[in-house]
Amino acid sequence: MDVARRPPEYILEVFADPTCVKEVVKAILHTIFFHRYFPSVRPQSRELLDVTLPVVDEVEVETLIEQRTTALIRQFDTSPHPGHGHGHGNANASVRGQMAVQFFEKRRRKAWFSKAADEEVCWEQWTLDVTLATPRTDSERAKVRRAMEMMLQKTAVKIVTTAHRDLDHIPPITTSDSNPFPYQIVINPRGDGWRLALF
Repeated sequence: MDVARRPPEYILEVFADPTCVKEVVKAILHTIFFHRYFPSVRPQSRELLDVTLPVVDEVEVETLIEQRTTALIRQFDTSPHPGHGHGHGNANASVRGQMAVQFFEKRRRKAWFSKAADEEVCWEQWTLDVTLATPRTDSERAKVRRAMEMMLQKTAVKIVTTAHRDLDHIPPITTSDSNPFPYQIVINPRGDGWRLALF
């Protein structure tokens, strides 16, 4: 009997202000895909907050990243803003969101009396815990920018280190498809209704 095992989950703490959050999240997603997307890609990079990061120049991946990042930003825009609504009056409060990148393998489902079908089994998940900072003064903005630069560099190093260290759980490639491992990006993977965010 095949016992379902939880795939490894890697948590990335992401911190950004409203002017940079979309680009920061997109850069981190591209970095994850660069190290886990198996079709051959031409290496490209971009600069963000004085950090050079890889980019996956693949229309399908770029479109998905753009759509999911836009959905996350829309969620931030509709969340109660710090100091308003549910507020405790804290001007330094922040809005939080979460998104996950999941990679799957296709397995043949065993069936007794019906035609066997493929099922997708998650073999790895990267979860981004995104905090949207809302600096109010110039000095707060400068602190937030330095914190974003440090976070982005630290996160990129964590992705590279983890992707190259943790390889044992990656399933064998058993298909000749150009992309042997389907993927998805979900918004708020643990919240109610997260399945609606699947593509």
